[in-house]
Amino acid sequence: MSKMSNYLEAALINAVFRNTSYTSPAKVYMSLHTADPGETGASEISAGDYVRQEATFEVPTDGVSTNSAVIDFPVSSSDHGSITHFAIWDASTASNCLVYGALTTARTYNTGEFLRVPIGELSVTFA
Repeated sequence: MSKMSNYLEAALINAVFRNTSYTSPAKVYMSLHTADPGETGASEISAGDYVRQEATFEVPTDGVSTNSAVIDFPVSSSDHGSITHFAIWDASTASNCLVYGALTTARTYNTGEFLRVPIGELSVTFA
């Protein structure tokens, strides 16, 4: 289950209840974290050739949307250790954290390893 950031909560409240425009990002990006990123996206890994990866999502069913394509993080040139959390952002660098959450199972992402998120494995829920 994902948690919505304060940034996205405010944007949606303003758009729905205050008739204030919100422009959805053209693309969203998944990041990897070694601890709970919280509202700010803290603990994002950064060493070596790591970069956020684009994520695409299915039409929601009962308030849940899952990734519609495989998300591949490339073979790592650095040791990142145990990846326990993820976040979804509105740009590939810096930007605004939209949602974040814990992985069901922690994964290691060290030198020579790659990390893959199969189709349907990343769920986003607004609750």
